[in-house]
Amino acid sequence: MPLFELKLEVRSDAVGEVEEAIAVWEDGRLMLLEDKPSARAWVAGYFENRAQLDEGLSRVDEVVARDWKIGGVEVRELADQDWRDSYKAHFRAWEFGHLHWVPIWERESFVLPPGHAVIWLDPGLAFGTGNHETTRLCCERLVAFAQERDRSAVVIDAGCGSGILALSASKLGFTQVSGFDNDPEAVRVSGENAELNGLTGQVAFATADLISGLSGRCADLLLANIQADVLMTFARALVTAVAPGGQLVLSGILASENDQVRATFAAAAPGWSIDARMIGEWSDLVLDRPQR
Repeated sequence: MPLFELKLEVRSDAVGEVEEAIAVWEDGRLMLLEDKPSARAWVAGYFENRAQLDEGLSRVDEVVARDWKIGGVEVRELADQDWRDSYKAHFRAWEFGHLHWVPIWERESFVLPPGHAVIWLDPGLAFGTGNHETTRLCCERLVAFAQERDRSAVVIDAGCGSGILALSASKLGFTQVSGFDNDPEAVRVSGENAELNGLTGQVAFATADLISGLSGRCADLLLANIQADVLMTFARALVTAVAPGGQLVLSGILASENDQVRATFAAAAPGWSIDARMIGEWSDLVLDRPQR
C-alpha cells in the first residue's frame, strides 16, 4: 500500500520549540526526526491517503514557525519498500544495562554479548523504537525496577505504541505483563513485535483507552508514555490503578511541562514520593505509592 511522506527541515537550534509545538497535535503521524551527528532535524509525517496528507500539510503550517524552517515542505508518494527504507534510517540499536533494543533488519549481523537479552523491533507506523528520549526514559526506569522487584510483579503498559515497554518487561522476566492502546494499528504492531521476539501469548495486548484499559486493574508497575495534557486529564485513573507499594512511570512530558504535571499528580496522589529526570527537552516523573 503506498503512503505519502511530508518532510520539512528545521533549524537545529529550534528543535525544542518544534517538539513542543508538535506535541500540541495529538496525532502521532507528525514527528520530529533528528540526525545528531550532522546536527540536522526534520519534521516528518506519514499518511495513508491524500486527505490525511492535506491535513498534515495544514498542520505543519500551523505548528512550525516560519523562521524555524529551512526550505519548503517536500512531499513524496512512497511504495511499501520506500516507506520501510525511510523509517529504517531513523531507527538504530541501543542498550541500557543488559537489555538491547535492535531493529529486526540487523538480526543477522547483531552480536549479543553473553548474559544479555535483546528485543527485536519493527515499529512500522506505531510510535516506540526506543530512539526517542521519552521511550528511553521509560525503558531505563523499567530496567531499574527489575533490579529491585520480584518477577511476579504486575506490569501494565498504558498506550503501548509498538509494544516496546511491555515486551521489554516480559524479556526481563516479568510474568504478568499487559499493554493497551486506543489505536488498533499500534496493537497490531505490538502483536507482530511479540511474535518477532518469541513472546506471543506472554503479553496480553488490547485496544482500549485509559479509562477502559485501567478499569478494575491494579499494577505494581504502571508505565504511561503519553502526552502531558492527556496524563493530567487522566491523573486520577492512573494513580488509582497503582497497587500499594507500586510505581507509576510517566513520560512524554516536555521539560517545560514537568512542574505542571508534577503538581497535578502530587495533588492526585498525596503522600507518594516523586522523582524526575530529563534527557534533552524531555522529562519523566516517577511516583512511588506507599505500602500503606
